[in-house]
Amino acid sequence: MKNILNKEVQKYINANLTTDLHSLLLKKSPFPEVTMQQIVQQIKGKKVAQKKFPFLMKEGIIFPPNLNLEQASSETTAKFKGQNLQGKTFLDLTSGFGIDAYFLSQNFAEITLVEQNFELLEIVKHNWKILGRHANFINDNLEHFLAENREKFDLVYLDPARRDVQKNKKFLLEDLSPDILEIKDRLAKISGKILIKLSPLIDITYLISSVENISEIQIIAVRNEVKELLILIEPGKNLNSPKIICTNLESDDPTFTFYYDEEKSTTSNFSEPSSFLFIPNNSILKSGAFNTLSEKFELQKLAPNTHLYTSTSRKENFPGRILEVVITDSKQIKKGEKYNIISKNHPLTPDEIKNKYKILDGGNRYLIFTQTLKNKIILRSL
Repeated sequence: MKNILNKEVQKYINANLTTDLHSLLLKKSPFPEVTMQQIVQQIKGKKVAQKKFPFLMKEGIIFPPNLNLEQASSETTAKFKGQNLQGKTFLDLTSGFGIDAYFLSQNFAEITLVEQNFELLEIVKHNWKILGRHANFINDNLEHFLAENREKFDLVYLDPARRDVQKNKKFLLEDLSPDILEIKDRLAKISGKILIKLSPLIDITYLISSVENISEIQIIAVRNEVKELLILIEPGKNLNSPKIICTNLESDDPTFTFYYDEEKSTTSNFSEPSSFLFIPNNSILKSGAFNTLSEKFELQKLAPNTHLYTSTSRKENFPGRILEVVITDSKQIKKGEKYNIISKNHPLTPDEIKNKYKILDGGNRYLIFTQTLKNKIILRSL
């Protein structure tokens, strides 16, 4: 690991950041103590870091293999998760590349990182020293650590592995490594707050029925793509209904918060499209807050399975896109025109719509193909 930090090696890495990596791999390393594979890995790491975690673009930082880079949270989501967390002692049971731990532990005095991969932990330890952060680094597997540990922590964090030995993606709690259902009671003995990162594909109803004492569920999207789902477990608290927090980072959308039981106790009203169409962002759609959203913003849905809303007036602070629209006829769509195409609860996909009507993707206008209680309709933005 130390050889990669040699000044000449680092100079070579920085000089080849835009070089084709396949061609580099065919060359012989100019440094006898460092392989070309190791050099290329550092180049890949820097390229990933430029977009995913720019705070690591510092001299002396070492990057791990690709899988560890892929599995690590982005700086954007990690920073957001750490905003309102504080205490004395923080424990990350699945440290990985340490991105989450770095930001989640910002407001904790004592930090403990557990990681079973020795080489990866050594990289994290080195990088944290470069960054000026201190922690207790423990090379151990989670099961053994929990069996031997006698300390208590203000916050315990874990990000279970979501792939099996064949690299297939898994998202059910019992299929993760570690099995959350198997260890949740042991986690409850060492902390009153347990934060767990899960797949954005996991079903919220299944989650709530499977795990007790969930106080919060955070759904985090970045530019309208749901990236993470987190649960905060608070053992011993008498919790009636989890708070669900929907956030769309790097957008102007406000955070939308509701309680799980609210959705079950509210209903939506329906109507044909009016002057304004409201399209919830994907963190809202993931949360299932279809009736709650309708009630809180006094909107009408177009149909039970059409998660589009309408009103005669614009509503401020809506967590999504608002379009002023009119109903249009397919005959008014001219060949070669440019539109952003949205298809919701409609048999045709956006690509099928483009082919059928010979229109192009893009521009400032929208065509929305959808369905109301009465029939299929096309809406055009003004």
